[in-house]
Amino acid sequence: MFTEVLQRLGLNAVNSGTRGLTSIDQPTGSRFASVNPATGTTLATVVGTGEADYEQIVAGASRTFATWRTWPAPRRGEVIRQLGQALRQHKADLGLLVTLETGKILSEGEGEVQEMIDMCDFAVGLSRQLHGLTIASERSAHRMFEQWHPLGPVGVITAFNFPVAVWAWNAALAAVCGDVIVWKPSPQTPLTAVAVQKICDRVMADNNCEGLFNLCVGDVSIGERMAADRRLPLISATGSCAMGCRVAATVAGRLGRSLLELGGNNAVIITPQANLDLALRAVLFSAVGTVGQRCTTLRRLIVHESLADSFATKLRQAYASILIGDPWQPGVLLGPLINDRAVTQMLAALDNARQQGGEILCGGRRLDRPGFFVEPTLVSAHANMPIVREETFAPILYLLTYRDLDEAIAIQNSVEQGLSSAIFTDSLTEAETFLSARGSDCGIANVNIGTSGAEIGGAFGGEKDTGGGREAGSDAWKAYMRRQTCTINGGRELPLAQGVRFEIPTT
Repeated sequence: MFTEVLQRLGLNAVNSGTRGLTSIDQPTGSRFASVNPATGTTLATVVGTGEADYEQIVAGASRTFATWRTWPAPRRGEVIRQLGQALRQHKADLGLLVTLETGKILSEGEGEVQEMIDMCDFAVGLSRQLHGLTIASERSAHRMFEQWHPLGPVGVITAFNFPVAVWAWNAALAAVCGDVIVWKPSPQTPLTAVAVQKICDRVMADNNCEGLFNLCVGDVSIGERMAADRRLPLISATGSCAMGCRVAATVAGRLGRSLLELGGNNAVIITPQANLDLALRAVLFSAVGTVGQRCTTLRRLIVHESLADSFATKLRQAYASILIGDPWQPGVLLGPLINDRAVTQMLAALDNARQQGGEILCGGRRLDRPGFFVEPTLVSAHANMPIVREETFAPILYLLTYRDLDEAIAIQNSVEQGLSSAIFTDSLTEAETFLSARGSDCGIANVNIGTSGAEIGGAFGGEKDTGGGREAGSDAWKAYMRRQTCTINGGRELPLAQGVRFEIPTT
């Protein structure tokens, strides 16, 4: 089955020499193993990008940009439309490959590919909407307006947990904006990146725009080189807060732009006015989906003290009903963590929680089977525990209590990250308070839905240590372009702004 999937995706080798750089005949970089986290076995090895390869890629991207930026935006959109169609044709195979390489369940693997398709559809429409403003001029016979131009080759650094969707957030928009893309995927998930690149190669060849999409498989050294490369005016990076700090400092040192999507320590508030059945279903997916390996995963559950015991009982029962197993099997809701290091970090976090006064209410163990499987874990905790203020990329949910809404919001906002948040209440006043300026300080604030599962039509991103970036919908496209303010004088006079007079003496 796996071999057939690779063949249909244009990948012709398992465990030997799958090329991770399709525009280089013989890449010279290190080999990276693609490991199935459900079994711990190697799916394939991918040959990465060497130093000379990288230079060839970025130089080629710069040359392609000089031509691509001159294509009319709707024509660029047509290329992305074809990319979306190609992804549709390979949705099942690519979704299964995502599942095999990341460990997320099959519906999530296919959902990630659907997210790529949706982004392509969004970008096609956007290709006819890249408009600026007409601005009233204070000077007679003058017209002032703004327009947007392509920015340049864009560097995209993605993480393992969404190995292809986040690339599409950036690549689809950047391409219709007139930019070209240089992509460094996570070395944990190189195979899906190569599969997507193969699809891109065919679309580029059909449209005579080779060099639009470029892939550099490598470790942190490739990312560091991209961050320091002045030929890449924008670096979009997804990953940990620590990684984002390093990228931001390097890019800022050359006065480049960075678009950062970093960690989240997300919270849900449940009030006495909540629909508890609705809240239970939302909490379960937000806390357990993708084995807690989403930046939007629910980490802190802030429940009114009158509800805490009864809701914890329902949550423990729900956790016990979750089928854990091979993520490609029907009915399985919880697959493995990405690797052994992630398991170790989860268990260490739980040890810290116990030492700091927390109580494990359910879960907390590694399963005795091949792969990197753990039990989803519920911990009774208090907001001042240091471990609660940290993000552990695993299915750990800390149960906290509060007395009034102001206290709940203060707990919600007390961490360094500011990505996703939610409140469950049927009270209009409570909902509006949560969404007001004195409410959630996160980039995403929801009412009666969980913290995970954002639609691509809205701008995605967060505040504080989450990085402040915005990707996907709304006006996130502006990050990939440069703004130009233009003024045209249609008269015979030369008035200066603000009434300034600068008369040249006559002789």
